[in-house]
Amino acid sequence: MQLRWYLAIDLGTGGIKIAAVGADGAVIGSAFRSIDTVRTADGGAEQDTDQWWAGSVSAVTELLATITVDEPCSGVGITGQWGSTVPIDGDGRAVGPCLLYTDTRGGRWAAALTGGRIAVSGYAPAKIAQWLRLNGGAPNPEGNDPTGHAQFFQHGLPEIYARTATLLEPVDFIGLRLTGVVAATPASMVASWLTDNREGAAAAYHDALVELARRDRSRLPPLRPTGAVLGPLSVECAAELGGTPFLPAGTPVVCGLPDLHTAAMGAGAVADFAGHIAISTTAWVSAPVPFKKTSVTKQIASVPGLRTGSYLIANNHETGGAALRWLRDSVFSGADNGEVVGYDTITAIAAEASAGSGGVIFCPWLSGERSPVSDSNLRAGFLNVSLSTTRADLVRAVLEGVAFNARWLLEATEQFAGRPLDGLRLLGGGAISELWCQIHADVIGRPIMQVSDPLNVNVRGAAWFAALHLGHVTLDEITARTPTTHVFEPDLGAHAAYKPLYAEFTQLAKAQRGMYRRLNGRR
Repeated sequence: MQLRWYLAIDLGTGGIKIAAVGADGAVIGSAFRSIDTVRTADGGAEQDTDQWWAGSVSAVTELLATITVDEPCSGVGITGQWGSTVPIDGDGRAVGPCLLYTDTRGGRWAAALTGGRIAVSGYAPAKIAQWLRLNGGAPNPEGNDPTGHAQFFQHGLPEIYARTATLLEPVDFIGLRLTGVVAATPASMVASWLTDNREGAAAAYHDALVELARRDRSRLPPLRPTGAVLGPLSVECAAELGGTPFLPAGTPVVCGLPDLHTAAMGAGAVADFAGHIAISTTAWVSAPVPFKKTSVTKQIASVPGLRTGSYLIANNHETGGAALRWLRDSVFSGADNGEVVGYDTITAIAAEASAGSGGVIFCPWLSGERSPVSDSNLRAGFLNVSLSTTRADLVRAVLEGVAFNARWLLEATEQFAGRPLDGLRLLGGGAISELWCQIHADVIGRPIMQVSDPLNVNVRGAAWFAALHLGHVTLDEITARTPTTHVFEPDLGAHAAYKPLYAEFTQLAKAQRGMYRRLNGRR
């Protein structure tokens, strides 16, 4: 008999997933709606919040019409993309598009506020010292975070900025639509780098950081502690979502948090130094840690974690599973008699090639890169292609390139952590492929644990996060409830084949940086 269950909302870059999740972490049912991204030649990346909400309402309505549950929803959890910015007016309505975490149009203003007459990696020493001491992170001089977005709204879109009462993260915007409450947390606002993250500090913006980032305090959302209940599901929203007795008005909605956090929660990697690798649209390597720390040069930081006083390693690859989607949509689309080619078919083609793809290297930087190098000008490419290169070699090289990138970031992350991470759990859409899991194990040279139901890790994590902060579950219980499907042991022969390719891969961004700056530089 199903007892407690939670509504989980995952606002990803490529789409919004709505799921009903049981207290045991099992997904009872789900619905998905795609989201369009508009990209511009000057570095813009935008999404329409009306499409977000219409998709959410449609997906919730579909879900509630198809699932069988015994009790009303126990709570709502929200997760999704972060480092993105939605402008809203005083009535809580969006007055412009959401600028995504890849939007760099505010870069020239961001670089001016982080830099100075003397700057290292885009940061004036006195400024970066203050950010690191108080917060542990700092705005990106490339402009692809809420600091750059705020600057672009102010200087590049002044008509929208004049109508803006508050600049919100996407998860906080969804929370607003559910409850009518405008609020954020240190976790949801982490990419704004405005809160005092020192141990014991209250959930508040720090005046010096607000001034350094040239943010208008009146346009910042009120802060609540991470894990706080945002409010009850409003009467109006409950009616809009179908008016079902299983999702009634008054259902508690917990403040949203980034998918980085819910990935750790949903993978059961909640103990200090428990590692996970995510291959979603983007990709990252993370683990909870007991300290606040930052590597500015590698764009890695420990940020406010799963509960007050805890920390979680944050970093990001701009392209993870999106590399395989690009291959499907741009290379295979329309091929094979016009039929839509599925991921299973593509990975089956990759399996025809041997480890190392005949010496071909694929650099997966389709949208620039953030960590362990920050360079929005980098682009993807196939290297060392010859007349003997096969289609299977090229396809496998894409899978291997993403794994090379993961190992590169893992090594930087473990150097940051000061020790190896305990276990490596692979999650996200990429973890569905047994071939891709094995490639990661072979490239990294360590066992890789495939998390059960890897595509639903974030909705499971969002539901458990809500349950945790509603007092329905403990962190220890979450770890015990998270199974793994399979452990992939590294093949020594494949690992040896990857060794020389990986050694070259880690040098390519630096070697090609000048070319990409000349071809793609906007400043």
